[in-house]
Amino acid sequence: MMEFVSKQLIDRGWSADKKYCAVTSDGERYLLRMASEDKREKFAALFEMQRRVDRLGVPTCTPVEFGSCDRGVYTVYRWVDGDDANEVLPGLPLSEQYDYGVESGRLLRIIHSIPAPVTQPDWETRFNTKIDRKIAQYGDCPIKFDGAEQIIEYIDARRKLLCDRPQCFQHGDYHTGNMMFERGKLVIIDFDRYDFGDPWEEFNRIVWCAQLSPHFASGMVDGYFDGEPPEMFWELLALYIGSNTLSSVPWAIDYGGEQVDIMLNQTRDLLGWYDNMRRTVPAWYTK
Repeated sequence: MMEFVSKQLIDRGWSADKKYCAVTSDGERYLLRMASEDKREKFAALFEMQRRVDRLGVPTCTPVEFGSCDRGVYTVYRWVDGDDANEVLPGLPLSEQYDYGVESGRLLRIIHSIPAPVTQPDWETRFNTKIDRKIAQYGDCPIKFDGAEQIIEYIDARRKLLCDRPQCFQHGDYHTGNMMFERGKLVIIDFDRYDFGDPWEEFNRIVWCAQLSPHFASGMVDGYFDGEPPEMFWELLALYIGSNTLSSVPWAIDYGGEQVDIMLNQTRDLLGWYDNMRRTVPAWYTK
């Protein structure tokens, strides 16, 4: 392992792995992550995928080193010396929020240029199974919300759109909470939840962007498509977001009342944007 003279614990995020701001003798800072031996395969795969993203020119935490340590395994990444996008964006002029959204969409298109493995299961079968599971989770959940039936009806009427969808590498959690500003440049971080699937499903986290900055969210869509998206994108996006929404409250229960309230609030925003699923283009989208 690289020689570090100090390590400061980073106590944030959802991961149980230990993360540190590690400093070398010459004052250079790095992101050091450590985990138990049973996560070796996961850490190695993540490290390799981030190397592929980095080689494509996407600004990110450049992978530096992977290996074994007394705790199990570790990875070292370039330290991003910047500010969280969630904190910076609201203070920017609306035109700049949109422009950074365009850049985020452009970067996402590059990330999606990495193909899925040829052994990847059929998307229609895979995601329909996920839909069924999420509907069942909501059905078993003690907390209900108005509009759930409209979401389920919308999803069931459009399952056929999942047929023959392409698949690619996905960041897995692509929204402003996993973006930073470093000297004016947008940097994409936290690929921990990476997956392979329909590239358009990646937009299922855009609700967080839209709540923070509708202009950024609009720019993300326009930047990804280099112009106006096709109608089928909007139909599938509503399906993917609706599916996530059904399982968001059951997921939040284990994390306490505050998280439940956040998800219920997001559900209300969703149903407002889509006029109780009577429209396919959300109200936050501005050309």
